[in-house]
Amino acid sequence: HAHLLNRMASYVDAWEHAGDRRTIFLACYALMTRNMLGGLDTGRFADRAWVHDLVHNFAEYYFVALEAYERGDDQIGPHVWRQAHDLTRAPHMPPIVHLLLGVNAHINCDLLLVLDDMLRAEWADLSAEIRQQRHHDYLMVNTIIGETIDIVQDTVLERYSPAMEIIDVAFGSLDEWCTHRLIRNWRDDVWRRAQILVATDDPRQRDLLRIEADTRALD
Repeated sequence: HAHLLNRMASYVDAWEHAGDRRTIFLACYALMTRNMLGGLDTGRFADRAWVHDLVHNFAEYYFVALEAYERGDDQIGPHVWRQAHDLTRAPHMPPIVHLLLGVNAHINCDLLLVLDDMLRAEWADLSAEIRQQRHHDYLMVNTIIGETIDIVQDTVLERYSPAMEIIDVAFGSLDEWCTHRLIRNWRDDVWRRAQILVATDDPRQRDLLRIEADTRALD
């Protein structure tokens, strides 16, 4: 647990010091990850080992794309991440947009790929009960995200945009709607598409479906 959280914190600290707005997504993601790891420790998941691997493998997709971006390597990592990172340099863009651009890339692209990585090797041999357990654990993440939204707003978003508090009052928690309902719907769609990808045996078709994840997220 500590290694992953420290890795995130090192980037957040450096970016905050440098005024790099990539810290907005990663600081929020680190809070979500901390709560996910806390859920592992308190027994909120049916298969602790599987969710532990999911959390760490998911984060690794983020770091691989980030490190490729920092090297200027356009051949590694999804295009959607390059756009999300590039747009953190755009002046006057609201902080919640930086958050949602990162969330979009990480869920609609990275999450599909990591589910394919983890489920493909085991899916055919899993009983219906264990498959349902996997899905239940996946849905528990939605619950933990929902529990983290207020912390994300109070500790990250309002620091960069005090107007978030005004938006909450005037529009009925618009930020929670964006980051909770939207994320839930995206994650439901990703699980559905992951089932299609895992069931696809043709290597060429599989490659096209994985590339499509980047294209859809970019769109």
